Amino acid sequence: MSVTAVPLRPIARSTLVKLWIGIAAMLFGAAALAWSVDSPLTTTESGLRYQTLEPGEGGSHPGRDDLVLIDYEGRLADGTVFDSGERVDNPVAGFIPGFTEALMLMTKGERARFWIPADLAYGDDPPPNSDIPPGATLEFTITLHEFITQEQLMQLQMQMMQQQMMQGGGMPGAAPPGEAPAPTAEGAPPPGM
Repeated sequence: MSVTAVPLRPIARSTLVKLWIGIAAMLFGAAALAWSVDSPLTTTESGLRYQTLEPGEGGSHPGRDDLVLIDYEGRLADGTVFDSGERVDNPVAGFIPGFTEALMLMTKGERARFWIPADLAYGDDPPPNSDIPPGATLEFTITLHEFITQEQLMQLQMQMMQQQMMQGGGMPGAAPPGEAPAPTAEGAPPPGM
């Protein structure tokens, strides 16, 4: 038996480079898909389950008294969307317990999916005129755009009040900024000057 050798044509270097780039792109795409689909599913002590879809900036998490700016979509187990909102600002504690717990796990910029068991949602008493059945586990996809602490909020409110006082004439009965106080009947400045 004889073996016939078939000569192979050499492959151009540019073709090899393109082949390796294509393989690397496929591996990168597969890894990205695996991360988004198969990122770990975590369950908290309360029974809340969650999966990070896009990591945030890390760092701190909102507290119960903080104000958040979020996008969210709520679904039932059959995929029915029962609620959604974009750029919603609300105190963290202003939601159902499971949603509040979910927000306190997130960092700024994070997008995550949460499965909230009925006992952390509405239990057997869902809101009237809603599509939520009694005892339903709720699925939420949440994006945390921003949050501000209660202390930061109070500081901003104080700064706004100070600006309004300076621009709008200050305290009732006080002289407008830049003017001398009105003299009293005896010609002396008012008390406290």
